[in-house]
Amino acid sequence: MTATTDPVPAGPAQGWYALSLLHNRIEAHIERALEAGHGLSVREFSLLDVLSRQHPGEGGHLRMAQVADAVVLSQSATTRLVTRLEDRGLLTRYLCATDRRGIYTDVGEDGLALLAQARPTHDEALRQALADAATQPELAPLVEALEGLGTGA
Repeated sequence: MTATTDPVPAGPAQGWYALSLLHNRIEAHIERALEAGHGLSVREFSLLDVLSRQHPGEGGHLRMAQVADAVVLSQSATTRLVTRLEDRGLLTRYLCATDRRGIYTDVGEDGLALLAQARPTHDEALRQALADAATQPELAPLVEALEGLGTGA
């Protein structure tokens, strides 16, 4: 694929291209930081984060299909990701007590510890990526909008 100098169409397409660019830059920056500091990919961090927010009791645990939706992966890709983290001793899987077809996943103590260590790295990499993006005219309005979401504005 070659670079093009054709202008991006105005309107929603232009906004989508800018949003996609911002997302890709942020994700790549966070990926490098998490890999270097903790041996985690962005997807692995996201999975640990989603699963760490589960709670005991009714409705507290997510089925694998719900986990796949939460980390924006196919069910098969999510299963492979869970297996990798389970092999590293960070997760455990078990059958639902009320529906033997349902499989749940929990973050183990090692997974929670790694997540706690990685979270500041993630947050700082996100902050840096957004600060860098804010200096670029085509991305600055999106960064400003994101910052407004965090304040409730």
